Amino acid sequence: MARVTERSGIVEEFDEDGGQGTIVEPSGARWWFHCTAVSDGSRTIPTDTAVAFTLVPGHLGRFEPTGVRPL
Repeated sequence: MARVTERSGIVEEFDEDGGQGTIVEPSGARWWFHCTAVSDGSRTIPTDTAVAFTLVPGHLGRFEPTGVRPL
């Protein structure tokens, strides 16, 4: 069984109208996320916010952040 690890990064961009954004990790890895991944249910998060998240298999075989929450 795969081990789930918490990751961290910065919200690089977030489009309120489109409901999607990008998180960049310190390593430079970028992850697209949908507003439903924001853990508090608000469906929004400001850019430049430091966040924690986990990766899960998403659409089209890509991994996507879930449980996105401010640090």
